[in-house]
Amino acid sequence: MTYRFINTKNIFKAKGRITMELQKPRGTRDFLPEEMNKRRYIENKLRGVAGHWGYGEIKTPTFEHIELFTMKSGEGILGEIYNFKDKGEREIALRPELTAPVVRMYVEELQRSPKPLKFFYFDNCFRYERPQKGRFREFFQFGVEIIGSARPESDAEVIALAVEMLKSAGVRGDLHVGNLGIVRALINEIGPEHQSKIMRLVDKKDDKGLEEFLDTINAPDDIKGKLFRLIGLHGENATHEARELVGDIEAIKQFKALLELLDVYGLEYQVDFGIARGLDYYTGMVFEIYCEGLGAQNQVCGGGSYRLAALFGGEDTPSTGYAIGFDRIMEICEVYPEPAKRIVVVSFEDTRKEAIVIANRLREHIDTYLDVMGRKLKDQIAYANTIGASHVIIVGRNELDAGKLALKDMKTGEQELVSMEEVVKRINK
Repeated sequence: MTYRFINTKNIFKAKGRITMELQKPRGTRDFLPEEMNKRRYIENKLRGVAGHWGYGEIKTPTFEHIELFTMKSGEGILGEIYNFKDKGEREIALRPELTAPVVRMYVEELQRSPKPLKFFYFDNCFRYERPQKGRFREFFQFGVEIIGSARPESDAEVIALAVEMLKSAGVRGDLHVGNLGIVRALINEIGPEHQSKIMRLVDKKDDKGLEEFLDTINAPDDIKGKLFRLIGLHGENATHEARELVGDIEAIKQFKALLELLDVYGLEYQVDFGIARGLDYYTGMVFEIYCEGLGAQNQVCGGGSYRLAALFGGEDTPSTGYAIGFDRIMEICEVYPEPAKRIVVVSFEDTRKEAIVIANRLREHIDTYLDVMGRKLKDQIAYANTIGASHVIIVGRNELDAGKLALKDMKTGEQELVSMEEVVKRINK
């Protein structure tokens, strides 16, 4: 008997064998050719923008030592990641995100390189969470990092690049910009052991939970009041009002310089001090981009300035980056590739070898299909119609002897004898 141990719902018995229907794991997807064509098209749009802005592509391993992620996010992340022991009893995790691997790569291999370093990457990540619209257990991120600069120019370039990438994919969203350095300056009097929890509650927009927690730790009333006012600030006067709350500190000056540069880039944005990103390593500027059509999970891009290198054993290094939720923008993007032009070479039983040679030459210029099923001529032409071929080239013995091929237009039905050179010329045209 043959056993397949993937799905136990659908069990079949045929010819003395027990088989089980195989299905993909929950939270994963199959991408068929039409969808992959669109995904590759959008991916290449993003790659093109990153390249034109002077960023180089990098790639890190699909799995890393689990400490890389627990050091950054704490043991609580264990419930959200796919982790296992390898054959050497080492604790390994599939990457749940890509910033930590990039910084690990920098510390391990590039610390002495001239700064700044500008990278982009596109890869799959894995998180064990409840699948929902636009959120999967295997998902894809397109990200960018600048390593080595703490200046507002670096922050502004990263934000402008994110907007330009989304624009190239036909996606326009609402850009919100904040600064965690300002928020952290306000809660500096509160013990550092509580600040992480405060930032996570701010990130979740959980005002009730935040108020209860501040009461639990006996936070000063004036700090509580100022914090709720600060994280509620939005719009044109938000920076001025924030300065009244925290004073004219360096973070305020840096943030004002950033906003001036965003104006130079011609970006539309909203100041929003309620952005926290929920991770301890963000230190200054943070931003998020939201789009309609995605329901509650409407954030398509997020990032900010951070310092992670020292945590991973390197020198303290300022960095700025972001990640685009590729699967989310694929749901709403308005840029589509033109349908690929394709032709089909059909042949008779005695011209199949010649058809292979002709098809190979045509593949230098256009997508070319060749029958591998041993079908009769009319069935090959019917298949060409099914896949939307623009033309069919009929390789017949009489035509070959005359140095010609029969070229059939599948739209008009017209057919004519032409040379191989003429076929190539028409295809190129």
